[in-house]
Amino acid sequence: MTELNITTKIMVSSYTELTDDEKKLVDLAKEATKSSYAPYSHFHVGAAILLENGVLIKGANQENAAFAGICAERSAIYNAGANYPGIGIKKIAVTAFTRGDYVEEPCAPCGVCRQALLEFEKNAGYPMEVYMIGRDKIYHAASVADLLPLCFKEF
Repeated sequence: MTELNITTKIMVSSYTELTDDEKKLVDLAKEATKSSYAPYSHFHVGAAILLENGVLIKGANQENAAFAGICAERSAIYNAGANYPGIGIKKIAVTAFTRGDYVEEPCAPCGVCRQALLEFEKNAGYPMEVYMIGRDKIYHAASVADLLPLCFKEF
């Protein structure tokens, strides 16, 4: 038997350390939390994506009584896929608002979203940067693949 060690490089920064373009993406993700419909979990998630053509798109989680909602990340990328087919996604930012404030720890995409994001990344042919936003710190991954190292690749 052998051991497999998997490591992921995540950069940690504050809002003030971001570029103006990165701040714009983070701000849009925060704004998107206001479009969330989360009457059951009260966990309002917002996402913002930057397409390779410069278009910014936001998405927010949407819940329903059957618990068959959609996450903010997939809300945003499926919007992009429907309205801008074939245009790659360069960056995505994700954050959440609950109990009257943004989450303290950076908000990471769920497993389903990681797989969906990975497929968009693969189809674009280049890495999609991921910004996970907390109240005072931001995690930055250079690629969705960094967040899902043992991913399903049969697509």
